[in-house]
Amino acid sequence: MDNKSKSNIEDMIAKAIKKIGAKKENELCKYLPMKSGGYMHHFTLRKMKSKQPQELSGFLEKFVLNADRPTAVAPKQRAPRGLRKRRDHLNFTRHQLERMLNIARLAGDKEIMTILSPKQSLATCKRILIQMIRRGEVDQNRWTAYCEAVQVQQAAAAAEASLPS
Repeated sequence: MDNKSKSNIEDMIAKAIKKIGAKKENELCKYLPMKSGGYMHHFTLRKMKSKQPQELSGFLEKFVLNADRPTAVAPKQRAPRGLRKRRDHLNFTRHQLERMLNIARLAGDKEIMTILSPKQSLATCKRILIQMIRRGEVDQNRWTAYCEAVQVQQAAAAAEASLPS
C-alpha cells in the first residue's frame, strides 16, 4: 500500500471518528454493517485498513461520511447460552447408574460394566485393592480397573517421553 492511499484512509477514518463523536477507531465498527449480519469486528476493520483500503473507504463513505445521521448497527443475533449444549447426552442419577451397572453384572456384559463404572485414579484403585485384600475380599472388576489405570499411566508416560525436549 502506498503512502498516498495510506494517508487517505487515515484521513477518512479520522473524519468518520469525528462525525460519530467517537474516541477510538474501534468504535467505528458499530456503524459498519456486514453481509452476515451485525456489525464489523474490530479485527476485520484493522485487516481491511491495511489489505483492502478501497473497500473500507467505500464502507466509511456509504455508512458514516455520506449518511445524514450515521446509525449504529444492531449486534449479530446469537443463540442463548443454554441452547448451545449437546442434546444427545443422557444424564443419569447415581442410583440409576448403579442399577444399570448391577443389571450389566447379572447379564455378564463386561463392556457395559466398564462403560458404566466410574473411572478412578491409580492411587484410588490401589487404596481400594489394599483395603479389599486386608478384608480378605476378591473383586475381579476392581483388579481390572487397577490394570486399566496402570495402562493409562504407562501410555501417558510413554507419550510424554516421546515428545521432543
